Amino acid sequence: MKPNEIRNMSSEEIIEQVRQKKRELMDLRFQASIGQLAQNHRISETKRTIARLLTILGEKNARTE
Repeated sequence: MKPNEIRNMSSEEIIEQVRQKKRELMDLRFQASIGQLAQNHRISETKRTIARLLTILGEKNARTE
């Protein structure tokens, strides 16, 4: 997900995306622990996406205050 796409979302949509990505990260970690995850890079990509979402959400909240 690109930063411009995230910036066009509302705060509520960003929060929902964060929830979905955190669930996805939990599933990926579980798969990795039992040896089913073939694409280990997806864990770090998901972490980066969560960080990107939270950073842009913080920017939006700082603008509204």
